[in-house]
Amino acid sequence: MNGEDPPERPDYIVSIINGLERYNPEAVGTLEGYLQEQCEQKYCDCNANRTLLKLYQLNPDRTKDEVVTNILVKAMAQFPSSQFSLALHLINPSTAATGELHEALNKLRVLNSQLEGSQYAGFWANIDGDDLCADLIADIAGFEDLVRHRIASLVSMAFREVQLSHLEAWLGLNESATSKFITEVCGWTIEGEGIVKIPSNPDNEAKKAEIREDVNVEQFARVLRRSWEETV
Repeated sequence: MNGEDPPERPDYIVSIINGLERYNPEAVGTLEGYLQEQCEQKYCDCNANRTLLKLYQLNPDRTKDEVVTNILVKAMAQFPSSQFSLALHLINPSTAATGELHEALNKLRVLNSQLEGSQYAGFWANIDGDDLCADLIADIAGFEDLVRHRIASLVSMAFREVQLSHLEAWLGLNESATSKFITEVCGWTIEGEGIVKIPSNPDNEAKKAEIREDVNVEQFARVLRRSWEETV
């Protein structure tokens, strides 16, 4: 799931997205209310949120900085994906050029870049050590847990075993909290000297690659003939 078309989307939002209401300034309030619902109930509708940003483009006087940043934070939690960039490019450049929104967007760009680049320890350092970053995610219920679930999912796709100390940094938790998360939430086990064992799955299993090239006689002859012509 990348938050593009969630099953939680109600019919009245479907009507706005797919009909002429998507150009009606009066739909702004409805979409803002729907965004608030997403923030509280821990799901994301990136398609609807982009519709709201497009309405802000057409009606800049209705733009609310907090709504814009909430949309970006919700999109960022869908990493790795293009959702953050798609939303960012719909923000009116003149609106984002100065003031508090400009600073907020710069912070969010850094956070998103760290998540997309798997720089998880740096991401948590910014969340924990920067008051603005903490404020930007404050309206998104369960944001940190959503990010940790995403990180764990990506780790499970790449590893069969990993050091517990690495997971502590990647998940932004202390040792005991990390152990609880990976055993109770992820279903992984800890063995030996802090080695976390991850069950096999279609993504982290070693697969034998079979490469086969079929070259017929005519193709082979053509290659030899070209080589001969180039040398004479």
